[in-house]
Amino acid sequence: MAENPRARLKNYLKKNLKKGYTIESLKWALIKQGYSRTAIEKAIEQIHKELAEKAPVLKEKPVISYLIIDENDNPITVKKSWWKRLLE
Repeated sequence: MAENPRARLKNYLKKNLKKGYTIESLKWALIKQGYSRTAIEKAIEQIHKELAEKAPVLKEKPVISYLIIDENDNPITVKKSWWKRLLE
């Protein structure tokens, strides 16, 4: 049983994305091969939806930390202003 054209496009895109090609380069390669832009866009949209469904859901927010260093790579401690210390 033959695949429909949209399934072929999706498989082609998935296979080549895994190889490291960009969506943009694959889109232009398919356009040059004679595929319509709308068919390519729909296939890309479906791939994005499938990947979004498989993506893990983060349950906790990432903690952002920063360190201020001087020109000699020594950490600098920044004192809180007096009014912020009052609020603690």
